[in-house]
Order: sequence, then structure tokens, then C-alpha cells
Amino acid sequence: MKKLVALVVVLLLSITLTACGNVQNKAESTVQPETSSNTNSDGSSVLEFTIPSGEESTDEQKPQTSTEDNGASEETEEKALKMTIGSTPISVKWEDNESVNVLKELCRDQTLTISMSVYGGFEQVGAIGTDLPHNDVQTTTSSGDIVLYSGNQLVVFYGSNSWAYTRLGHITDKTSQEITELLSGGNVTITLSIS
Repeated sequence: MKKLVALVVVLLLSITLTACGNVQNKAESTVQPETSSNTNSDGSSVLEFTIPSGEESTDEQKPQTSTEDNGASEETEEKALKMTIGSTPISVKWEDNESVNVLKELCRDQTLTISMSVYGGFEQVGAIGTDLPHNDVQTTTSSGDIVLYSGNQLVVFYGSNSWAYTRLGHITDKTSQEITELLSGGNVTITLSIS
């Protein structure tokens, strides 16, 4: 009987020591920052924290970067509305309004070609072929302005006029003289596309 009790005690002691060793190993494997205290030249103490060598911060601690914004930027660039007068590509700063958004939708699957005509010695005007949403306000235009007239006509100015229009955009890469040369010599064709 004494042998049996001694065996049980030894067994329990062995299990207890093994359990204590596992707890200690687990505690040692947890990364704890090391601290050290230094004294500045003015006598104040500075407490410094360092991660033990050989340990690196986990991915969870690193800032996450998102590629969604890049995708959105590329998508926005791909959906830019481009304009060509005759064979000359034109840079336009388009308005952010419903009329321009619908115009982009019209050009999403195919190029929109508009036959323009000189009118009044200061503009080229052409039928879009459909009605766009519009919000006409009394406007005095200048060379390079692109507007919507009566909801269904595109107008590009090389001069000035005052009327009720919905602004669509403005030519940004040509001078007034260059715009006049492009538009005043006779009827032109304008193409709009998404690229």
C-alpha cells in the first residue's frame, strides 16, 4: 500500500512540475517589451521600450494599405469624356452635373459624332440626337465654352453670347485664337468618346 501511495505522489508531482514548466514556457514565448531607463543631460529620466531582438511586429500591427482607392482612380481615368474637333483632340474641363453624366453614358458604348454648323459668327452648334437633362441659366459665354442649348444641342463658342444655357465644360488646351481657327472656318464634326 505504501508503494502505491508513493507511486501516486510521484505521479502527481511529475504532472504538477510538467504543468508548471508549460506555463513558464508560454510566459517566456510572449513578446514583452524590454524597458530601460536613461538619464538626460538635464537630469530627467527617460523610459525606453524596445522589442527583444529576433522578434518582429506582427502583420496585425502594421498599417493596412488598400488598393481600392487606386482601382477607383484608374476607373475614373478610364471613364474620362474625350472630345475631338475634326481630327484635333481637345482637352476639356467638364462640369460635374447631370447633363455631363448622361452625355458620358451615351458615349460609354460608342463614339458620339455630331455634325456642327457655324452660327452667328461666334459659335458652332449641332444636334446631339437625344434630349439631355438640363438646367438652363442666363449665361454670358466666352471662347472655349461648351454648353447645352434647348436640352438637345451641343454648342461650342469661339466668341461670346448671352443666353440661357446649361454649362457642360470649357476647352483648356487652346488659346482663343486657336479656338477661332478651329471653329470659324466652316462646319466641323465633333466626336465625343470615353477613354
